[in-house]
Amino acid sequence: MASVLVGIMYLWTSEAGYRHLLMKVSTDLAVANDSFNNTQAHYLIELSLLAQDDNFRTAYVKSNTEQHRNPIDSQRLVNRLQQLQLNSVFDFIQLITPMGCRLLSEAKCQLAQSPLLEQAMRGQTVGGVEIFSATRLKALSPALASRAQLVLTETEHATPSHRRFEDRGMILHIIYPLKNASGKVQALLSAGVLMNGNASFVDNIKKTVYSAGSLALDSLGTVTIFLDDVRISTNVPALQTPGTRALGTRVSEQVREKVLVQGKRWLDRAFVVSDWYISGYLPIVDIYQQRVGMIYAGFLEAPFKRDFYRWMWQLLIIFAVIVFACGLLVIRGAKGIFKPVEAMVTVIGQIRSGSRQRINIPENTSSELLILGVEFNLMLDQLEQQHDHIQDSAQQLELKVSLRTQALNRHIKLLQSTREQLIAKEKLAAIGELTAGIAHEINNPTAVILGYLDLMMVELGNDGSKVASEFALIVQQVERIRSIINDLLQFSRPGENTSPIIKIDINVVIRATQVLIKHDLQKKNIELYLDLRATTMVASNRQQMQQVLINLITNAVAACDINGRITIRSRNWKQQGVMLSIRDNGCGIPKSLTGRIFDPFFSRTPGGSGLGLSVSYSILQGLNARIALRSRVKVGSVFHIWLPKYDQSTVSTGDFDPFDAALLIKNAATKH
Repeated sequence: MASVLVGIMYLWTSEAGYRHLLMKVSTDLAVANDSFNNTQAHYLIELSLLAQDDNFRTAYVKSNTEQHRNPIDSQRLVNRLQQLQLNSVFDFIQLITPMGCRLLSEAKCQLAQSPLLEQAMRGQTVGGVEIFSATRLKALSPALASRAQLVLTETEHATPSHRRFEDRGMILHIIYPLKNASGKVQALLSAGVLMNGNASFVDNIKKTVYSAGSLALDSLGTVTIFLDDVRISTNVPALQTPGTRALGTRVSEQVREKVLVQGKRWLDRAFVVSDWYISGYLPIVDIYQQRVGMIYAGFLEAPFKRDFYRWMWQLLIIFAVIVFACGLLVIRGAKGIFKPVEAMVTVIGQIRSGSRQRINIPENTSSELLILGVEFNLMLDQLEQQHDHIQDSAQQLELKVSLRTQALNRHIKLLQSTREQLIAKEKLAAIGELTAGIAHEINNPTAVILGYLDLMMVELGNDGSKVASEFALIVQQVERIRSIINDLLQFSRPGENTSPIIKIDINVVIRATQVLIKHDLQKKNIELYLDLRATTMVASNRQQMQQVLINLITNAVAACDINGRITIRSRNWKQQGVMLSIRDNGCGIPKSLTGRIFDPFFSRTPGGSGLGLSVSYSILQGLNARIALRSRVKVGSVFHIWLPKYDQSTVSTGDFDPFDAALLIKNAATKH
């Protein structure tokens, strides 16, 4: 018991502690993501302030006229842009046309339309994450292209890849519209910050997320920006080179699949470069609403596990000391009880061997044990007196049990056969009231739908032929609804749907049913073989039996592959009636599901309502018939139906008794 309590305490404490760690990393990730977004907003404000600088405005107005552009003024504007860049956090600042071309460059313009340009042309200051190719970075600045290039490092648990380096750049791209006096946008001021190798960016986020005292003393909190699954900006330490950052390493395959591929948040322990971290990841979405990277926040797991195990060991030691002390006290107090109890045990052993003994209790024994000894001796006296009486009663009881057992065995089979019927009736009673209301409420709108379809076809006239196939599909689906509703009504009002029982030839009904399901058989080229040898007329109802046969054959067709085979046999059954068997060579039904196939709404057929077998079962119950199933997976299934012989007593009293289903199936399998 003590070990169980310790185990429960360990599991509960471990789970609670791990849940708190996940709650913390969830908060850390939210703070890191907010800091990332707030930094973008800060860059928007900073570029807006730079664009409103008086010196820049003066240089821009002088160098930009519609008729003539002064080279000297243009050079002054270039110098001013360079000065603005040096005094700001941006890695580049440039003037571009509304079409995305560089305004002060003589190089050939390669138009680069983006959602940012479209929004900026509407007069908005916009920004977002954008991935620049190596060529585009080199056009901006060879230094930026060189800084963006990272050599990829083989990383444990990462997705296998043939790539050896990453030369794209993740840019926080900001665009400010420059308007003339009339408010029309003439040019765009474009600026950006390169995330690749941007240590100050992630370090500032780390200071915000993992301030002093937020983690254990020897724990390590880290923040990372990913381009795809590559660390382009991080403060995670490198494994091979101490003191450096793990740039170029890649995220684990499990995290990449969930965050980048599925677009979900990751909150769990994850392998980061060389150790396990309690980690949180969120996807980074670019201006095209594509997942292009991730932002990560996490901390080392090892310090928290070490503290947890140290606390558990301390708790175990305290628990062991308490148990040991309590054990000493219990043993010391129990010594006065052990000796009298041992004497009682000795006497009990002798009595068990057949001798007649009594317990002798010492005078110095405690009053409770003395009373117990006296009462025990009195009990032994009574037991000896009753021993002979018990033996006589036992003999009489054995005789009665034998007689009752024989009687019970005669009724067990009857109870087993009626038990399944009671269960089925309870299920039907449970859904009866509900289905009656549903059937009534759905039949009304389906009738209205059919009525208005007829009215629409009349109104359309010759034009109705264009949509005849669509109307036919609607009518087909409405009729399917009404068919399901009619099945439901048979559950809710079984007495109202009971048709008169008459004398019929079941072979004639089977042959008539063959015509009705001929189309379903031809679609899958299934052979229907009839072996009808029954000569006994049965008490049944032709329409209801036809419905049962259609349901069973339709299910057999669904279970069979193309070119399958279905066999229907009829035989006389012990002068009591007729036995039918519908056999297929389809997929079969697992043994675990055979007990549910007659349950309402249970179906393994795609698109099935789950009412066919339930309705058939209900119909056969009303006809005083029985149905049972025998099936093997990948071999096929066979349904056996026992119908009562027609005579006046069967129709009026319904005393047909084909015994229990298990015995019937066993006998049917022996004959066939």
